[in-house]
Amino acid sequence: MRFMIIAVGFLLAGCAVTVPVAVIAPKGQILRGTATAAMTGRGTFSVTDGKLTCAGSYNSLDMSPTISMPVQCNDGRKGIIMATRNGDGLSGAGRVRLSDGTEGDFIFGDMAATF
Repeated sequence: MRFMIIAVGFLLAGCAVTVPVAVIAPKGQILRGTATAAMTGRGTFSVTDGKLTCAGSYNSLDMSPTISMPVQCNDGRKGIIMATRNGDGLSGAGRVRLSDGTEGDFIFGDMAATF
C-alpha cells in the first residue's frame, strides 16, 4: 500500500525516480548503474563494468511485488531478471539469468548504493 501511495505521488508530481542498481556476477564481477521509473510507465535500467553493459526496460506502473524484466547485453547475450521489491517499492533484489546460463544477483535501491 505504501508503494502505491508513493507511485501515485510521483504520477501526480510528474517526475521520475532513479535508484542505484548493481549486478553481482560469477567470480566477483560487479556491474553498476541505475534504474529509472518514469510516470509514463516506462522503466529502464542499465549496468556496466566498463566493458560489459546490460540494459532493459520494465513497466514501472506494475504494482506486483515481483516483476520480470528482459535484459540485453552488448556482447549479444539476452536474459531475464526476476526481482522482488521491498515494502518501499524503491529497493529490492532478484536474480538475472542470461542465455548462456550465466546467473547473478540483481539488487536495486539502498542496498545497491554500497557497491
